[in-house]
Amino acid sequence: MKAIVAGGGIGGLAAAVALDRIGWQVEVLERAAEFTGVGAGLAMLPNALRALDGLGLGEEVRRRALDQAPVGIKDVTGRWLSRNDGAELRRRYGQWVMLHRADLLEVLRAAVPAEALRPGVTVREVRRDGTVVHSDGTAVADLVVGADGIGSTTRRSIWGPRPAPRYAGYSTWRMIVATGPVGEAAETWGRGERFGYSPLPDGRIYCYAMVNAPQGNGGGLAELRERFRGWHDPIPALLAAAQETDVLHHDTYELPDLDTYVAGKVALVGDAAHAMTPNLGQGACQALEDAVVLASAVDGAGPAGLAEYDRLRRPRAQMIVRRSRRIGELAHWSSPVPVAARNAAMRLMPRSSFTRSMGPVVDWVL
Repeated sequence: MKAIVAGGGIGGLAAAVALDRIGWQVEVLERAAEFTGVGAGLAMLPNALRALDGLGLGEEVRRRALDQAPVGIKDVTGRWLSRNDGAELRRRYGQWVMLHRADLLEVLRAAVPAEALRPGVTVREVRRDGTVVHSDGTAVADLVVGADGIGSTTRRSIWGPRPAPRYAGYSTWRMIVATGPVGEAAETWGRGERFGYSPLPDGRIYCYAMVNAPQGNGGGLAELRERFRGWHDPIPALLAAAQETDVLHHDTYELPDLDTYVAGKVALVGDAAHAMTPNLGQGACQALEDAVVLASAVDGAGPAGLAEYDRLRRPRAQMIVRRSRRIGELAHWSSPVPVAARNAAMRLMPRSSFTRSMGPVVDWVL
């Protein structure tokens, strides 16, 4: 059996690893000239670590990562709105870690046979019968895995232009700061804006900001420094230490629900199937789940197993898309009275509420 994977990101490489391990011949087509690890910090929640264990890569990822359960949410003065019980999170669900996205990609890439990696190849069309038209010609496979992101050529080729990605109403900035007075991961909610930070294994700090903004807003580091200058420490200091060249800025999109993730000999994984807002830290985690479930579904069954993949993955992934959307809507309230009521309600919630709420998200096994 042969599989062609369109896209060499986390979902595509994980799918290639999973399929290779069940004896399939794989070929990964990546339009970039190199399989490089762009991006910033990345949280691997317990469900993602279990998926990586299923790929035989969990221990290597843990070795490169920092044990880091989320501590909680603050208001702009630094007062806690909610504080998590990290020990109970770990006891109930397993380990939570933080690492650089490039490190995860390096682990995945090293697990794919070198001859299977084809950088500099652009997929132009995918057909239901397993035909892939690309910049180097045409190929046919028993399975095509569309792992080519929110703007997926695979999805557009078969599913068409609708549904189109939907703007969430806020823009996201990510950056790595060389160092800073940060010992734990936390997020701060204001009015229509948020800031979060988390230490990385090498001592650097991963930071992110989310701001209600019109689609296409291109503000840079100076705008962020001005916007967050009155917020609690260490937020102004982290932004002061950041470098403009290290800032990644993207509008925040999600993909409306698809009726199916499979068609003929084609399956979608990751953002191509269920791009979601980053509010639960589940984008990469769900792509890893996709990969191991896909390989399990087709193992021994071939393309006939795709219906089982869709049955197992689509309801769960779409549930997480909805949960992430709702958290983003709550976090980005901007009117003073509703925000004050939100903050007061959050302070009254018991610590156990966050632990319980994460169960449907992270308590997953293959």
